[in-house]
Amino acid sequence: MKQISTTAEMHAVRRSLSGTVGLAPTMGYLHAGHVALVTRARAENEHVIATIFVNPTQFGPNEDLTAYPRDFPRDFALLAEAGCDIVFTPSPDAIYPPGFQTYVTVEEVAQPLEGARRPGHFRGVATVVAKLFNLTRPTRAYFGQKDAQQVRVIQTMALDLNFDLEIVVCPTVREPDGLAMSSRNAYLTPEQRRAAPALYRALTAGQEAWNHGERDPERLRGRMAEVLAAEPLALVEYASAADARTLAELHESASGNVLLSLAVRIGRTRLIDNLVL
Repeated sequence: MKQISTTAEMHAVRRSLSGTVGLAPTMGYLHAGHVALVTRARAENEHVIATIFVNPTQFGPNEDLTAYPRDFPRDFALLAEAGCDIVFTPSPDAIYPPGFQTYVTVEEVAQPLEGARRPGHFRGVATVVAKLFNLTRPTRAYFGQKDAQQVRVIQTMALDLNFDLEIVVCPTVREPDGLAMSSRNAYLTPEQRRAAPALYRALTAGQEAWNHGERDPERLRGRMAEVLAAEPLALVEYASAADARTLAELHESASGNVLLSLAVRIGRTRLIDNLVL
């Protein structure tokens, strides 16, 4: 596996590749969910590129940029084992050189849910992903369903800006107790870790209500909130039942695909999760 850290070398190496290229963008501190992206990319492409970049522009002023977990040697070993060919690890100055002033803004799908609570977050996401697409020029780019709104933002950006690639959405990878795998799970104390599966229990309660014929979005939200209220450590930021395409919150009888999503604080750790009905 080849490690690249400069944009010039990334451009040069990409020009040397023929055939299909799969891209797995990450912020590092990899877990089985990231590995699943690389494994699928390996199965579907002739070359696989992974990126590790903790993107400063998607963190708010009071968020965990400096504390975000990092372990490059472990990440490299996992990527190599999964069949990655190239790992691109640029510095912040390489991605945002002095005088940088060009950003990508996606409108409607970036505004609710995470967008309403993390101003500027999706501008940072869209900008860095657009830059990574330009640097690596993938045939296919792989993202996890756990970050459902991020996926919709990137899909919208890729369509609107005519990126010549396929966005592949991979299923959320979960722990045996249902907790969605996330690098931020490392922040949880043992007690908080025991409380964290409440998110998945809430989502599956909403799913069960749907499967039994419930179509009132408010009742779906209420069912999730009821389950979360039973967990003393869970501080709910939102429990949403939204249109899975537009991400607009539903207020009448639901039809088509519905995205159930949650943002919950367990101690100081903010967790998100979702299911599509």
